[in-house]
Amino acid sequence: MKKIGIIGFGWLGSRLAASMSGPYQIYTTATTKDKVEDLSLKGFHASLASFPDFQLEEKIAQWNEIKDIDVLIITIPLSGKRCCASSLYNRVQHLLSFIGDFDGQMFVMSSTGVYPDIAGEYSEESLSSDEVQGERMVRNRYPQVNILRLSGLMGDNRLLKNYNVSNLQAPVNHIHYEDISGIIEKMIKIGSKGKLYNVTAPQHPSKAEVINAQKNLPSPDQSVGEGKIILPSKLVSELDFVFKYPDPKAFH
Repeated sequence: MKKIGIIGFGWLGSRLAASMSGPYQIYTTATTKDKVEDLSLKGFHASLASFPDFQLEEKIAQWNEIKDIDVLIITIPLSGKRCCASSLYNRVQHLLSFIGDFDGQMFVMSSTGVYPDIAGEYSEESLSSDEVQGERMVRNRYPQVNILRLSGLMGDNRLLKNYNVSNLQAPVNHIHYEDISGIIEKMIKIGSKGKLYNVTAPQHPSKAEVINAQKNLPSPDQSVGEGKIILPSKLVSELDFVFKYPDPKAFH
C-alpha cells in the first residue's frame, strides 16, 4: 500500500485524505496538538507542524515520516499573490526544511489566481512557473514536482450562493474537490512528474447562473459577460481526464 503525505489538513487537505484513505495509507500534518490527536483517532498518521511567514532562529526539523512517504501533496498556500515576497520566502524555506531531500512523486496546490485579473483565456503557457515565486522556489529544489493551479474550490458546504458576490455576469472558474482528488489519483497511477496543469471545470457559466441554480431559481436572461476564463485543455488532453463535475451549476 502506497503511503501519501498531505501537508496542510485544511478544507481541501481533509477531503483529499478522506477520498484517498481507502487505497492509500495517509500521513498528514496539523497545527495544533488537539487536531493531531483527533486525526490519529481517525486512523491517520498525524504530526504537529506549521510554516510561519516569519524567519525563525532555528530551522524547522525535518519530518520524521518523510522517509516512509511515496507521494507528497502540499496544500498550504504557495502561489504568493496575496502575501509579500519575504513572507512567502520564509514560508517556503520552512517547508523545504521540513521535507528535506524528498525525491518521490510530489504535488503542490497553486492557484489560477496567479493569472492577471484581465478578461481573456488563460492556458498554462500564459504564465510559466518561473514567473510565479512560490512555484519557482519549489520547482528549483524539486524538479519532479507537479504543480496544480486550482480554480475556486467548491463542493460540500462551499457554494457561491453563500458569498457576497459582485459582477454577476462574469464567468466563474470553479473546481469541485472530488475532481481534484480524481486528477491526483490518476496522476499517481501513471507516475506523472514535472507537470503544470490548470485544474478547473471546463464549463464557465456566469456567477448569476450558478447562484440561481443553487437557489433553484430559473436561469437569468442575461448572457455571460466578459471575464477571465481558465482553460483545462492541457490536463484533459494529456491525462484523458473526464470531469465528474464539468458544470459549476451542478456542484450542489
